[in-house]
Amino acid sequence: MFKRRVGWLIVMALATLSLVGFNGCEGDDGKKETSEIALGDKVGMKEAEELSENAFTKFYQPVGVTVSPQVPGYELPVKISEATNYEKFKSKIAIEGEAAAILERNGFVVMDFGSRDKVSGCYETFKVREVPIFITTDSLLHLYHIQFGKTLKDIEQKQFYAQLIELTDLMQQAAKDQYDTLAGDLHEAARYNWAYFTVARKLLEPDAAVPRAVRDDVEAELALIEAHSGGSASPLFLYKENYSQYVPRGHYTRTEELKRYFKAMVWYGRIAMLLVGKDLNPNAILEQEVADRQTLQAALLAGALFSDNEQLTRARQIWQRIYEVTAFYVGLADDLTPTQYSKGLQKVLGTSLQWQALTEEGTLDKLREQLATFGTPRIYGGTGALRVAPPFSPEQLKDALGLTVGLRFMGQRFVPDSYMMGKLVMPSVGRFTGSGQPFTLVQSAGGPIRGFPRGLDVLSVLGSTRAAEVLQDSGDTAYGKYDDIIGELREEFAQMGPVAWHKNLYWSWLDSLRALLEPTSGDGWPTFMTTQAWQDKSLNTALASWAQLRHDTILYAKQSQTMFATSAPPMEKEPVVGYVEPVPDFYARLLSLTRMTKDGLSALEVLDDEATRRLDSLAEILQRLLDMSQKELANETLTEEDYKFIEYFGARLEGVVSGVEDQGLETTIIADVHTDSNTQAALEEGTGYLRVMVVAYKLPQGNIVLGAGPVLSYYEFKHPMSDRLTDEAWKLLLQSDKAPSAPEWTQSFYVEK
Repeated sequence: MFKRRVGWLIVMALATLSLVGFNGCEGDDGKKETSEIALGDKVGMKEAEELSENAFTKFYQPVGVTVSPQVPGYELPVKISEATNYEKFKSKIAIEGEAAAILERNGFVVMDFGSRDKVSGCYETFKVREVPIFITTDSLLHLYHIQFGKTLKDIEQKQFYAQLIELTDLMQQAAKDQYDTLAGDLHEAARYNWAYFTVARKLLEPDAAVPRAVRDDVEAELALIEAHSGGSASPLFLYKENYSQYVPRGHYTRTEELKRYFKAMVWYGRIAMLLVGKDLNPNAILEQEVADRQTLQAALLAGALFSDNEQLTRARQIWQRIYEVTAFYVGLADDLTPTQYSKGLQKVLGTSLQWQALTEEGTLDKLREQLATFGTPRIYGGTGALRVAPPFSPEQLKDALGLTVGLRFMGQRFVPDSYMMGKLVMPSVGRFTGSGQPFTLVQSAGGPIRGFPRGLDVLSVLGSTRAAEVLQDSGDTAYGKYDDIIGELREEFAQMGPVAWHKNLYWSWLDSLRALLEPTSGDGWPTFMTTQAWQDKSLNTALASWAQLRHDTILYAKQSQTMFATSAPPMEKEPVVGYVEPVPDFYARLLSLTRMTKDGLSALEVLDDEATRRLDSLAEILQRLLDMSQKELANETLTEEDYKFIEYFGARLEGVVSGVEDQGLETTIIADVHTDSNTQAALEEGTGYLRVMVVAYKLPQGNIVLGAGPVLSYYEFKHPMSDRLTDEAWKLLLQSDKAPSAPEWTQSFYVEK
């Protein structure tokens, strides 16, 4: 097709493989007949405006916090029978046996609370039973999750679904026009783009017609998407694609439109027009001729999207709109975008280009050199079902990422936790050096490997020493290079400044969770917060909220994948009042995040009045909790108005959840976050039914009171990737005798029935 000129920049930037044992999965050569049709006239190109990574940080305004803990402690184990309200409390919520023992040992205990799955209902139950309310961080995180998920779902359903259809129609027609006017290799590349957009059109509108010229390939792709059985060679792109990813999950199961939107956006987010072929790198996924064709496809697509054509200007506006709003939620694409390809084309061919110039000798190599300056993906998402062989090393992952460089029309987004997890599995962490069968261990053709990461890995990188201890105690760190890799990751993220943590809502949510990982031991903190068990409870809270984050962003967050490895009576005069979990820094960060959400979405003009009122209501509550938690830590008595606020907390949540459908309020949600190619299994992270936490807290008057509040449950388990769980399937599993158990390390504070 073209003579090869391998430039040093391409070889270095796109990570030529030199390590022993790395093999790309090959497709066929993809040769097609071409028609000799005269080339069209010059096509003018608009200047491509690239979205800045820090474009949204202006919407985050930190809230000042004063923390000087001065709460008098009590001795552990605490005698709960001496609590002011003990007799009355135990008649409302049973505390006996192991639960009583844990409560006395730690100053708190978490117990099952039936099949309750709505936070406001739990608080109302405590109010009706006249149980002092303990407001938990779990409930506030869940309330924020409701705002995040509801606003995103409404935007997608009410705006993006119709806009995506329009965008797809315009791009489908542009590809057909190119097919009708271009000749030779360009003609054939345009045919593949026509088929590519026709697949998306059928996913969005099942009754849409399929042109005869692309029917066979389109119908073959649609069959694989609907079967969603796993890794199969793409009829259009010739490398292996994980079609199990196309099962609608998260909130996308709730309407037919959202299901269709999900499938089409997964297609746009995962399918790549790859840049590297075997002439550039013998380990490449594709033959050079196919890689050249896909590079032409990407150039034609980007050139059309950024042309001066009036209809395609509309297409570009829609593409930029969807990309910008979703970037505010989740972040920028981990892969090359049409914007970057457009910039590359302008560097090589100028703003007024002739398509035929792309077929001239050396032009594609010049384009590759320009695109190489934009870097490589940082998360391996499964493209090409790549394989690695011993000896396993971090370099193998780096090299593999170089092979997956290419254009994705609406690429899935770089998220830091997927980046972490992708580096904490084989090949980066090396061989297994332990014994037994830890959660992360997989027996592969290449020997025992770390096939799965854990949610605890993410919290460990974010600075939790307790998470690191749990991982080590469970044997999940017993891999040759694990300590080195997680040490590097910890250092990398510890050096990040405030701007990095507030670049979008996803990062800011993680930053709010970091506040729960900070130590609360030492003088002045409430006694129940100074135990290791409280650290474990905080881990559980953070992990449960992280699972909700992944659930809400399952369509956009790029999922990591492990490659194949080859080879006394009560004193009524003493006060009995409620309490706020005193973590001021957490409330401050969540308040800033809530305000960022409102201000950013308002600036993007996608927030309706009802959503604005919900976010304002949540912000008002968070400000009140921030103020009260600082008073508590200063050992100040709250006002009568404050205590009424706590007592009627459940009713106050009505403004936060107004207009949200029942399913959007439930805590029973699930998300797969990582795939292991070796076992064909996915790592599922979920939250189940709410639990009740009973806490013994000391009031400024000196008496101890028992209070209760709802907390989230957290689950982590493996499940066949061919049956990726929806929320509906997860609820059925929870109700069955096959429901997974809570993590073993939660036994320090949780009593499971």
